[in-house]
Amino acid sequence: MSVRDGSENSGAAGLGDDVAVDLEAEFQDSHVQEVLDKLDRELIGLLPVKTRIREIAALLLVDRLRKRFALTAGTPTLHMSFTGNPGTGKTTVALRMAEILHRLGYVREGHLIAVTRDDLVGQYIGHTAPKTREVIKKAMGGVLFIDEAYYLYKPENERDYGQESIEILLQVMENNRDDLVVILAGYRDKMERFFLSNPGMRSRVAHHVDFPDYSPAELMAIGKLMLAEQSYRFSPEAEKAFAEYIPLRMKLGQFANARSIRNALDRARLRQANRLFAIKPKRLTKRDLMTLEATDITVSRVFQEGLADADEIPRR
Repeated sequence: MSVRDGSENSGAAGLGDDVAVDLEAEFQDSHVQEVLDKLDRELIGLLPVKTRIREIAALLLVDRLRKRFALTAGTPTLHMSFTGNPGTGKTTVALRMAEILHRLGYVREGHLIAVTRDDLVGQYIGHTAPKTREVIKKAMGGVLFIDEAYYLYKPENERDYGQESIEILLQVMENNRDDLVVILAGYRDKMERFFLSNPGMRSRVAHHVDFPDYSPAELMAIGKLMLAEQSYRFSPEAEKAFAEYIPLRMKLGQFANARSIRNALDRARLRQANRLFAIKPKRLTKRDLMTLEATDITVSRVFQEGLADADEIPRR
């Protein structure tokens, strides 16, 4: 700890009034900036989200320093809600949030357990409680990320067991908040209805972070980054074609932001492979193997029929 002591008074209640701590040194010692830098490299855009994560990290660091002066009592409520459309980076941000919480000493291990309703809710009497408790046991010391959390609550089905899982989660979120952080995620409107129907859950969630959709320019940057990670690239004509593809695809149903871009590029790579096999004689250069051409993009049904490709089934 970096401390400047202007007095020898630092009784059992904490550091004395004249003792000063170096906030910048504490921040450097926590290595939180490494996690924030990693988040910047992993995710294009999302400035409001990244700003909010930095604000939460700053709050937790200051809270940790306040404890040394006995200025706070108990662990702050750290449970969160991440809302937004599919493919906007919620799981990645949750993973980095777990790292930040670990580096600041708010969770023991800093691992992330990502689940959906099927992992928590059973199909018969007596099945839900052990399933939910087993997941919670695995998540202890880290972060439990529940995607599409609103599916836990199905009031239209009197025999649904989701409410039992919610009640167990509420108890754990209150009694074990010094050892587990829960992040609830899903579409904004559905999460709002979920919280209205479960006020106990809302009262336990301190931080609400909304994830905006990506712009066409951001999606193009994401696509080029995805290709580079796999040693592919666009030809100039292919890049132009993909720039035309993105806004057309965004207007169609089931668009899933970065996930739809990844799906589109996977299909483009498949078309490239088939195109290369059609070359005679089959003598290929490194450039041939790396480069996507315009025809690998423009044969998509998005251009031909104004429809999403048949094999695209976005998943949350």
